[in-house]
Amino acid sequence: MNTETKTKKATDTTKTIRISGSEAVVRSLLAEGVDTLYGYPGGAIMPVYDELYKFQDKIHHVLTRHEQGATHAAQGYARISGKVGVCIATSGPGATNLITGIADAQIDSTPMVCITGQVASHLLGSDAFQETDIVGISTPVTKWNCQVTKASQIPEAIAKAFYIAKSGRPGPVLVDITKDAQFEEFDFKYKKCKGIRSYNPIPKLDHKALEAAAKLINEAKKPMIVWGQGVILGEAESQFKAVVEKAGIPAAWTILGASAMPTSHPLNIGMVGMHGNYAPNVLTNQCDVLIAIGMRFDDRVTGDLSRYAKQAKVVHFEIDPAEIDKNVKTDVAVLGDAKESLAALLPLLEEKTHPEWHQKFKDLYAIEYEKVIKNDLHPTKEGLTMAEVLNEINNQTKGDAAIVSDVGQHQMIACRYANFNKTRSNITSGGLGTMGFGLPAAIGAKMAAPDREVISISGDGGYQMTIQELGTIFQQKTPVKIVVLNNEFLGMVRQWQELFFDKRYASTEMTNPDFVAIAKGYSIAAQKVTKREELKDAVAKMINTDGPYFLEVCVEKEGKVFPMIETGASVSDIRLE
Repeated sequence: MNTETKTKKATDTTKTIRISGSEAVVRSLLAEGVDTLYGYPGGAIMPVYDELYKFQDKIHHVLTRHEQGATHAAQGYARISGKVGVCIATSGPGATNLITGIADAQIDSTPMVCITGQVASHLLGSDAFQETDIVGISTPVTKWNCQVTKASQIPEAIAKAFYIAKSGRPGPVLVDITKDAQFEEFDFKYKKCKGIRSYNPIPKLDHKALEAAAKLINEAKKPMIVWGQGVILGEAESQFKAVVEKAGIPAAWTILGASAMPTSHPLNIGMVGMHGNYAPNVLTNQCDVLIAIGMRFDDRVTGDLSRYAKQAKVVHFEIDPAEIDKNVKTDVAVLGDAKESLAALLPLLEEKTHPEWHQKFKDLYAIEYEKVIKNDLHPTKEGLTMAEVLNEINNQTKGDAAIVSDVGQHQMIACRYANFNKTRSNITSGGLGTMGFGLPAAIGAKMAAPDREVISISGDGGYQMTIQELGTIFQQKTPVKIVVLNNEFLGMVRQWQELFFDKRYASTEMTNPDFVAIAKGYSIAAQKVTKREELKDAVAKMINTDGPYFLEVCVEKEGKVFPMIETGASVSDIRLE
């Protein structure tokens, strides 16, 4: 059978054909609907790359400049699209370079399938060239992984990988395939995985728990919702909005939950957590019923657990039983898929408005505006603030852009000030806090959603951790917009050093290169802004440029992000200055 004939049958999984393990990998990916994957070739995965070459009219391989970049690009692809992101690497250092992105995907519940090459099976355990026990290394940071040593195992392993990655609470999986399994021929037939014995990804909805939750919500005088990414992952945005509006409950979001409900919605009261908004943090310790939906009570959200919402009855809607009572003791736990649970909850709720309770949020917002927001957005000092840049981006994108942020001060500012009209618009590294996430994740996001404006927001520190991915943008001609907010510091660490270490700026000041020259070296249009009066036109030029664009904005060197909850403090002890 020639290559052309094979290619025509690439998506035909109803017939049994005799092919190599490496071809089986590609055919299995095609059967799962994969059209784009990210990776870097090497010796132990070369047979698969040879097949990708033959099938390049059906599946687009993106050569990143580092394997970590491949994982983050796959994450960005998954986060904006809801599909499974796919990345591929060789054995040894290629595989270990995936680990940071895999760990990031695990803690942020991002569906991702990673395929790694491995030395031949007869060399396993012999310390062969570029042999690493990637299954052992990745076990703590994957939802599931396996090693394949025979070609006949490949279809089932990949089918299970996609099913596990996407079902229930999503996460990353890894399939490690020995080189001899890639060469070996077998009779291939692909069957998608529809279930695995003893694996129950979606708990059965307990209607008694649902009724108990509705009773607490209906009786509440001062209810408050905190929602997380589970609303987005469960594609429950419309059901969530209906619940919030019918019950008239003020609703706050975690970083990863942002954009599930429009920023402008009157019941959206802002972000909770260490650098969240003043009102939802303070009033967490005054509400009488706290309704958590698709969030895990992360320490950056709760602060001191011994002083977190002790006065409140806690209702927790969650798909993962492991999260129930892990950090915060619940009064009612509703296990299940968010979409199903919220749809079933809606008819049980009474229509409420809670005007006096809402007024408390408005009053505290007014305090935050005067002490923080006004100074961030309309500073009287000479230096540009990060918030001004985000505000200008809001003005020119009308809240329709997807913001992909790196990690640091700029991330908190982006989450606080970006306007989101559409779901899946805030893409950032939440649980792991991975510097370097932003640029490659933006590449993946733009490829998955080419019709959306995708803007990468980075600091000068995180940007340089994956700056080599400019090469990927150059080669792929990906029209992503890149904004670097340059304060010549590792800003978040410097803020802590200023507040808690008597301004001993140990190893946080950055001596940076000419970022504009570097971008132009990759044939990316670029501009540097140093003055406030230059900002509006520079952002307009960036947005209106058809291809990729790099914009460096020099911001105040020692700016701080407030509000702030100090480590070990209560959420109600949040600082405004």
